[in-house]
Amino acid sequence: MAAPTAVSMLVSSILCVITFAGMQLFKTALGSTEIMTIVGGFIGSILFILLLTGVSNAETLLFGRGFQTKVPEVVFCILVAATASGLVHRVSFTTCILFSIVELFFINRVSSATYGGAQAGKSAAPVQRRKK
Repeated sequence: MAAPTAVSMLVSSILCVITFAGMQLFKTALGSTEIMTIVGGFIGSILFILLLTGVSNAETLLFGRGFQTKVPEVVFCILVAATASGLVHRVSFTTCILFSIVELFFINRVSSATYGGAQAGKSAAPVQRRKK
Protein backbone atom coordinates (compact mmCIF):
# COMPACT_ATOMS: atom_id res chain seq x y z
CA MET A 1 0.00 0.00 0.00
CA ALA A 2 1.37 3.38 -0.97
CA ALA A 3 1.62 6.19 1.54
CA PRO A 4 -0.08 9.53 0.90
CA THR A 5 2.07 12.19 -0.74
CA ALA A 6 2.55 14.31 2.39
CA VAL A 7 3.51 11.31 4.53
CA SER A 8 5.91 10.05 1.85
CA MET A 9 7.56 13.47 1.67
CA LEU A 10 7.94 13.61 5.43
CA VAL A 11 9.34 10.09 5.74
CA SER A 12 11.80 10.52 2.85
CA SER A 13 12.98 13.86 4.28
CA ILE A 14 13.57 12.37 7.72
CA LEU A 15 15.39 9.37 6.24
CA CYS A 16 17.45 11.75 4.12
CA VAL A 17 18.63 13.65 7.20
CA ILE A 18 19.35 10.39 9.05
CA THR A 19 21.34 9.03 6.09
CA PHE A 20 23.39 12.22 5.82
CA ALA A 21 24.05 12.21 9.57
CA GLY A 22 25.11 8.57 9.41
CA MET A 23 27.51 9.31 6.58
CA GLN A 24 29.09 12.11 8.60
CA LEU A 25 29.17 10.02 11.77
CA PHE A 26 31.01 7.16 10.04
CA LYS A 27 33.13 9.39 7.79
CA THR A 28 36.45 7.92 8.93
CA ALA A 29 35.25 4.33 8.53
CA LEU A 30 33.78 5.03 5.08
CA GLY A 31 37.02 6.62 3.90
CA SER A 32 39.38 4.04 5.41
CA THR A 33 39.59 1.39 2.64
CA GLU A 34 38.87 1.16 -1.07
CA ILE A 35 35.74 -0.94 -0.67
CA MET A 36 34.36 1.35 2.02
CA THR A 37 34.72 4.38 -0.26
CA ILE A 38 32.58 2.53 -2.80
CA VAL A 39 30.09 1.74 -0.03
CA GLY A 40 30.11 5.45 0.81
CA GLY A 41 29.15 6.22 -2.79
CA PHE A 42 26.37 3.66 -2.65
CA ILE A 43 25.00 5.20 0.54
CA GLY A 44 25.18 8.56 -1.25
CA SER A 45 23.07 7.14 -4.08
CA ILE A 46 20.49 6.05 -1.50
CA LEU A 47 20.58 9.63 -0.28
CA PHE A 48 19.89 10.70 -3.89
CA ILE A 49 16.81 8.47 -4.09
CA LEU A 50 15.50 9.83 -0.78
CA LEU A 51 16.13 13.42 -1.91
CA LEU A 52 14.44 12.83 -5.25
CA THR A 53 11.42 11.29 -3.53
CA GLY A 54 11.14 14.21 -1.12
CA VAL A 55 11.53 16.86 -3.83
CA SER A 56 9.08 15.12 -6.16
CA ASN A 57 6.47 14.77 -3.42
CA ALA A 58 6.92 18.41 -2.40
CA GLU A 59 6.35 19.48 -6.01
CA THR A 60 3.26 17.30 -6.22
CA LEU A 61 1.87 18.95 -3.09
CA LEU A 62 2.67 22.45 -4.37
CA PHE A 63 1.82 22.18 -8.07
CA GLY A 64 -0.85 19.48 -8.20
CA ARG A 65 -1.20 15.82 -8.95
CA GLY A 66 -0.18 15.94 -12.63
CA PHE A 67 3.21 17.58 -12.06
CA GLN A 68 6.24 15.47 -12.99
CA THR A 69 9.84 15.77 -11.85
CA LYS A 70 12.07 17.07 -14.64
CA VAL A 71 15.81 17.16 -15.34
CA PRO A 72 16.72 20.22 -13.18
CA GLU A 73 15.34 18.57 -10.05
CA VAL A 74 17.19 15.33 -10.81
CA VAL A 75 20.48 17.20 -11.41
CA PHE A 76 19.99 19.15 -8.17
CA CYS A 77 19.42 15.94 -6.18
CA ILE A 78 22.42 14.21 -7.76
CA LEU A 79 24.67 17.19 -6.97
CA VAL A 80 23.49 17.39 -3.36
CA ALA A 81 23.97 13.64 -2.83
CA ALA A 82 27.36 13.63 -4.58
CA THR A 83 28.50 16.61 -2.49
CA ALA A 84 27.47 14.77 0.67
CA SER A 85 29.44 11.75 -0.54
CA GLY A 86 32.38 13.98 -1.45
CA LEU A 87 32.54 15.09 2.18
CA VAL A 88 33.34 11.46 3.00
CA HIS A 89 35.89 10.75 0.24
CA ARG A 90 36.65 11.87 -3.33
CA VAL A 91 36.06 8.40 -4.73
CA SER A 92 32.68 8.28 -2.98
CA PHE A 93 31.71 11.38 -4.99
CA THR A 94 32.33 9.59 -8.28
CA THR A 95 30.76 6.28 -7.27
CA CYS A 96 27.72 8.13 -5.94
CA ILE A 97 27.13 9.69 -9.36
CA LEU A 98 27.58 6.34 -11.12
CA PHE A 99 25.26 4.47 -8.74
CA SER A 100 22.70 7.28 -8.93
CA ILE A 101 22.60 7.19 -12.73
CA VAL A 102 22.06 3.42 -12.69
CA GLU A 103 19.34 3.72 -10.05
CA LEU A 104 17.69 6.53 -12.02
CA PHE A 105 17.62 4.33 -15.12
CA PHE A 106 15.82 1.56 -13.25
CA ILE A 107 13.43 3.98 -11.55
CA ASN A 108 12.54 5.39 -14.98
CA ARG A 109 11.99 1.88 -16.30
CA VAL A 110 9.68 0.91 -13.44
CA SER A 111 7.82 4.21 -13.72
CA SER A 112 7.28 3.78 -17.46
CA ALA A 113 6.00 0.24 -16.96
CA THR A 114 3.70 1.28 -14.10
CA TYR A 115 2.33 4.56 -15.39
CA GLY A 116 2.66 4.00 -19.14
CA GLY A 117 5.30 6.50 -20.18
CA ALA A 118 5.92 7.76 -23.68
CA GLN A 119 6.12 5.01 -26.25
CA ALA A 120 8.58 5.31 -29.09
CA GLY A 121 7.46 4.69 -32.63
CA LYS A 122 3.86 5.84 -32.28
CA SER A 123 2.96 8.93 -34.21
CA ALA A 124 -0.14 10.81 -35.19
CA ALA A 125 -2.23 9.66 -38.12
CA PRO A 126 -0.73 10.69 -41.47
CA VAL A 127 -2.20 13.76 -43.10
CA GLN A 128 -4.01 12.99 -46.33
CA ARG A 129 -3.91 15.60 -49.07
CA ARG A 130 -6.57 16.03 -51.69
CA LYS A 131 -5.61 15.73 -55.34
CA LYS A 132 -6.51 18.63 -57.59
